[in-house]
Amino acid sequence: MEQFSFHDKNNQTKNLTEVAVRSRILVVDDFAPNVELLEALLVGAGYDISMAFSGEEALAKALAEQPDLVLLDVMMPGMNGFEVCEKLKQAELTRFIPVVLLTALDQIEDKIRGLDAGADDFLTKPFNKVELMARVRSLLRIRALSVQIEQKNLLLFRLLNRYVSEEIVTEILTDPEQHLKLGGAKKDVVVLFADIRGFTAFSEGETAEKVVEVLNECFRHITEVIFKHRGTFDKYLGDCVLAFYGAPLTWGDDLERALLTAIEMQQVFQAMHSRWTEPQMQALGLGIGINCGEVVVGNIGSERLMDYTVIGDNVNLAQRLEQIAQHGQIVISEEVYRRACHLVTATEMSPVLVKGKREPVTAYLVEGLRNRD
Repeated sequence: MEQFSFHDKNNQTKNLTEVAVRSRILVVDDFAPNVELLEALLVGAGYDISMAFSGEEALAKALAEQPDLVLLDVMMPGMNGFEVCEKLKQAELTRFIPVVLLTALDQIEDKIRGLDAGADDFLTKPFNKVELMARVRSLLRIRALSVQIEQKNLLLFRLLNRYVSEEIVTEILTDPEQHLKLGGAKKDVVVLFADIRGFTAFSEGETAEKVVEVLNECFRHITEVIFKHRGTFDKYLGDCVLAFYGAPLTWGDDLERALLTAIEMQQVFQAMHSRWTEPQMQALGLGIGINCGEVVVGNIGSERLMDYTVIGDNVNLAQRLEQIAQHGQIVISEEVYRRACHLVTATEMSPVLVKGKREPVTAYLVEGLRNRD
């Protein structure tokens, strides 16, 4: 317990409410009169106050309320202020909350210990109330900027998470300048095209509202499957979805995850199909094509507007395979089958001539997954 009083040299006065914006401050001290003195000063300046009378109570309140600032006594029974500060700075929810240590300890070793514990400021009792409020305002301004940065990072996370899984977003944000700059590189990836068969004919006989409603329902379900298997969503192409696996990150099982995505997409689409009763919607189906190999992958466009995408002959072949896939079918290239014949059962199709190829290509029709332990 440390009792203190305010030191106000020459009776200096100042409008202490000029920057208060209803920030919440947690005052921690085991001596109630000290808390009451700080409460009177801070409430008078327009701040909301929470109070704690032990280190344990302070931790609980800080985690529950996430105040904008903590004024923390040091010499308390049980958990002292240094220990409380360390735990606040270690916790994910409270590590960016500014902490001011208020104590009668005035040795340089004490200040160093407080700063090592993560304290943002250190005031020795008795202190000047004008100086205290100036430091409070300064730290609250820093806290406000920190909150703005956190909100912007959260917004960026949510925007990126519309296109790639959370794991990939986290990796991108560790080095955004590298991952979000214009340019491309050659990588070995798996490319998946999924197209809604019969949708053009369906859209010609329906209202625009109905067309958009059905398209959104289909896309919502099949796109979630891409994210579930940690794929990278590329874009919607009319009634088609393009996704790829192996960039910007690879986990070594990209082909397996792409095949699992395709199989689950068909299952999800069939579940939707079974709920549809209109004859026009009963004619809809899903055709999927998969190819793998080296492509150019990166951010294409301009600094203002860019598209993280894949380009190359192997992308084109995946699209051609999707175009020959009928309702409920998954068509894979010869290279995919060579790499994944231990994962799936598939039937070789008759060689087919596709756009962009002089010679017919060999493709396989996936029947299902092989039984594996």
